[in-house]
Order: sequence, then structure tokens, then C-alpha cells
Amino acid sequence: MIQEFQRLKKKECNENKLNWQANRVLAKVNYIVHTDAIKNYLVPTLNEQQKQFIYQEEADVINVALFGMTAKEWSKNNPHLVTKGNIRDYTDLLHLVILNNLENVNTGLIKMNLSQSERLVKLNHMAKRQMELLRGNKSLNHLAYTENKTNMEF
Repeated sequence: MIQEFQRLKKKECNENKLNWQANRVLAKVNYIVHTDAIKNYLVPTLNEQQKQFIYQEEADVINVALFGMTAKEWSKNNPHLVTKGNIRDYTDLLHLVILNNLENVNTGLIKMNLSQSERLVKLNHMAKRQMELLRGNKSLNHLAYTENKTNMEF
């Protein structure tokens, strides 16, 4: 009976964990749209040396706007986690939703030819506003609660 209970809890855990995984996959897919805007609007204006770093820099614009640090800073602060992923792999559902939104907005801002510093300011304001709005969202809170429950070991 205990084994059956554990089996059912593990099954429930795996099913609920799909919510986080789905959002992470959506964020990764959405990154393609973001990188396409970079390729089409920013890369043609850069020299060869600048082209080497533009994708990482643009990802870090979003990271700084949302998390307050670059991927490199996160890696330096979390060396024990780096081998298993990056800052985006370790964030919660709320941040993944906002990350996805910021990538879409940044794509539009790039197309509008706004400077990186202007985009960072706008994205940071947007991230803060969305954080305020979505923290109290019942549906998102329920998913986050479910996600936290699934992270327990059985």
C-alpha cells in the first residue's frame, strides 16, 4: 500500500512538473523569435568582433532586466549549479512567464531601433510591473504551489 501511494505521488509529481517544463520550453522556443530579430536588425550594423558577442549580450539585457544579473554573474555565484543548467533553468514559473513576455517585447523594441540601454530600462520597468501584477494571480500561484509540491522527494 505504501509503495502504491509512493508510485501515485511520483506520477502526480511528474505530471505537475510538466507545467514548469512547458513554460521553459516555450521560453526557449520564443528565444528563436528574439534571436531572429537580433540577426535581422542588429547584426547587420555590427563589425565582426561585435557579432561574436551580440546574442549573449542581448540575452543578458533580459537577464539583467528580470534577475538583476548577467548569466556570467549568476554562474560565478552558483558554480555548483552551472554544470546542470543556467539561470533560466533554475528560475520559478513566475519568472519564466515574465521572461517570455520580455523576450517578445524586446523583439519589438529591437525592431524599433531603440538602443540597448533604452531597452534595458523599459524592460526592467516592465519586469517590475509584471512581477507586481502576476505575484497575486491565483492561477499562476496555484501552478507555482503545485510546482513546489512536486519538488519534494517521495
